[in-house]
Amino acid sequence: MYTPEKERRLIELSKELLSKVEQIRSSGLDEAKRYLPLLREVINYHDYKYYVQSSPVISDYEYDTLFRALRDLERKYPQLITPDSPTQRVASEISGEFPTVKHYTPMLSLDNAYTEEELRDFDRRVREATGLDEVEYSVEPKYDGAGIALLYENDLFVRGATRGDGETGEDITSNLKTIRSIPLKAPFSETGIELIEIRGEVLINKEEFKKMNRERLEEGLTPFANPRNAAAGSIRLQNPQEVAKRRLEAVVYQVSYVLPQDRHPSTHYDSIKLLHEAGFKTPFKDMKLCRGIEEAIAYCKLWEEKREDYPYEIDGMVIKVNRKEFYDALGFTSHHPRWAIAFKFKPKQATTKLVKVVFQVGRVGTITPVGKLEPVQIGGVVVSSVSLFNEDFIREKDIRIGDTVLVERAGDVIPYVVEVIKEARDGSEVPIKFPERCPSCGSKLVKLPGESAYRCINIACPAQVVLRLKHWGSREAMDIRGLGDSTAKALYSKGLVKDVGDLYYLKPTDLLALPNFAHKSAQNLYNAIQDSKGRGLHRVLYGLGIRYVGLTTAKKLASVFRDIWELKRAPLERLIGVEGIGEIVAHSIKEFFEREENLAVIKKLQEAGVKLKEEEPSKGGILEGKVFVFTGTLECCSRERAGQIVESLGGTFSNSVSSKTTYLVVGKDPGRTKLQKAQRLGVKTISEEEFIKMVGLQKQSLFPE
Repeated sequence: MYTPEKERRLIELSKELLSKVEQIRSSGLDEAKRYLPLLREVINYHDYKYYVQSSPVISDYEYDTLFRALRDLERKYPQLITPDSPTQRVASEISGEFPTVKHYTPMLSLDNAYTEEELRDFDRRVREATGLDEVEYSVEPKYDGAGIALLYENDLFVRGATRGDGETGEDITSNLKTIRSIPLKAPFSETGIELIEIRGEVLINKEEFKKMNRERLEEGLTPFANPRNAAAGSIRLQNPQEVAKRRLEAVVYQVSYVLPQDRHPSTHYDSIKLLHEAGFKTPFKDMKLCRGIEEAIAYCKLWEEKREDYPYEIDGMVIKVNRKEFYDALGFTSHHPRWAIAFKFKPKQATTKLVKVVFQVGRVGTITPVGKLEPVQIGGVVVSSVSLFNEDFIREKDIRIGDTVLVERAGDVIPYVVEVIKEARDGSEVPIKFPERCPSCGSKLVKLPGESAYRCINIACPAQVVLRLKHWGSREAMDIRGLGDSTAKALYSKGLVKDVGDLYYLKPTDLLALPNFAHKSAQNLYNAIQDSKGRGLHRVLYGLGIRYVGLTTAKKLASVFRDIWELKRAPLERLIGVEGIGEIVAHSIKEFFEREENLAVIKKLQEAGVKLKEEEPSKGGILEGKVFVFTGTLECCSRERAGQIVESLGGTFSNSVSSKTTYLVVGKDPGRTKLQKAQRLGVKTISEEEFIKMVGLQKQSLFPE
C-alpha cells in the first residue's frame, strides 16, 4: 500500500528522474541497472494513481516521458527487462488460439434473489446451517462485466483466464496484461502468501463506453449493445494491441485460493482489504458489513436508487457471509455457493412488438434501419424506437416486422434487440427488405467490400447536407452557436447554402429569411459564423466529416501535418505511418481529398478566410500540464474564448470532466452532470474569479470585447 510518506517519495523521485531523462537515455550498463528499477517503481505508482484511484499526480506528457525513457533503456539493454516491467503489458503480435487452463477452484455462478422475501429466506437457511441467531454479511455491487481469474505466484502475475465452463477457462494472459488496473506485480509475499488466485470482472466505464460507441459510429461500425458485451468481446480479441485500445478496467472481488492455506484471510472483508492494499481496483470503498439481513436489504435498496450514478454498469448487489469459517458448513451446489446470493435490481429488459422499420440517412451517407416498437416501459423510460444497425445485424438475428422482441436498455445506451422470441411467431411476420435507393434523394445505394453498411454517396443528398451543416456547427467541430438542426434545415430549404463553405458568404440580411429570425438573431448567427474561422485545422478536419476521422484522429492528423494542403499531398504510406492511422482510415482520407467536390468546398473555406493551418504548440506556460473544463455561463466571455486562453498559456481545454481534469471552472447556472462527476473523481472546482486570478490578468485585458 502507498503510505503518504511513500507517495511523497515517489513524487519527488519522479521529478528527479524527469530532470535527468537525457542522462538516463545515454546510461551505460551499470547506470541502467540503477535507473531501471526506479523508473519501473514510479511508473507503476502513476499507473495506480491513474487507473485505480482516478487521481493522477503528473501530466500525461510527464508520464509519457518517463515511460519512453524506460522503454528506450530496455531496448538498449534487453537483458535487463523483467516480467513485471510496465513495458511488458502490450504484446507485440497476434496470439492465435487461446489454450485452456484449469482453475484452482471452480468459478461458480451465484444464486439470484429478486425480492426481499427471497433474501430473508436465504438468511433463514444460513442461520439454520450455522446455528447463528444473526449473521454478519458483506454487501457489495454486482458488476455486469466479463468474469476473469488472475493467478499470482511469488508476487508476479503469471496467468489470467476467462470463466469458461467454470472448471476450465481460456488463457488470455497477454490480453489481461494490457489492462493497467491489473498489477503485474503485487506485494502478497509481505503477508506470507506464495500463490494466490483472484476472481474479478473486466469492465468498461460508462463514459468510456459511450465514447467508444461514438467512435465506432463515426467509423461506420456497428456500436456495441452494452458495456458487458463490449468487455466480453474485447478480452477475447486475438491481438493484444487491439485489446489495449478498448480502455478496459478490471475490478477484483474474491480471493478463491491461497498457498500456504493458513495465509487465507479469515473473512471476505479482510480478503478485499488485502487486495485493495495490494494495489487492485476493488469494491472496498463501496462494500458494507451488515449485521443481519434487514441491514443488508436496506443497503441493497439504497444502491438500487443510485445505480445510474455509478461509473460502471451494475445489475444488483452481492450478499456474502463474511466469516469464511462457515463456508464449509454451508457448502455448494453444482451451480452456486450457499454462502452467497445476488440481489438483482429491477430488469432493464422487456418484450414488445416490432411494428415497422424506417431507414435513416446519416451524415456520411450511412443507411441505418430503425425499428418502430409498440411503446414499452424499460427501467422507467418509455421506449418506442430501437436501432437495428445494419443488414448483417438483422440477418444474424433473423428480425422480421411483426416479431416479438426482447429489448434491453442500460443507462444512456441505445435500446438494443437482444433476441427475437421466435416461439411467438404466427406466420404473419414479414422479412425486412433493405431499399436499393436512398430514401432522401433516390440515388442508388452502394455497399463497399468489407463494410456492413449501405451508403448513399451523393454529396448533394439533402439529408446529408443538413446533417453535415449541423455537425460543422457542433461544439467539438466549429462551435457555431445557433447552427442547430432547425437552422440547418432552414438554410438548406431556403437555398441559402448547399455545403459548409457557403456559410461564410452569408450576410446578416440573408439570414432574415429564416423562420423566427429577427435582426438580432441574424446578427448573432452571422457573428458566430465569422468567429468560427479561427478554430484551427483539427476542428476543420473533424467538421468536414471525413469517414473514420473522429475528433481524436483529427487532432493527430493536425499535429503531424499542420496544413490541410500538406495533408492532401501526403502519400498513403506516410498516412499509414501516423500512430493510430491504419490502412482503412488512410484510404478514406485519400479518397476524400481526391473528390473534386470536396476540394471545391475546402477552397471556398480558404477564400473565406477560414483557418486551415494548426498553430505551433506552445512552449510551456503558466498552465502547462493542467486540464480545464468549464461549466455554466461565464460573465467575462464565451467558454470557447476561455479555452483559447487556457491553450495559449500552455494548458489543455476540454469539454468533458475526466480523471485527467485539473480544474472545473464553475460559472452561472452550471450543469449538474459535470459537477457531480467532478465531485466523484475528486476534481477541484474553482470560480470564474479564481480562474481569472490564476492566469494573473485582469478581466478586461484577458477577455477583450
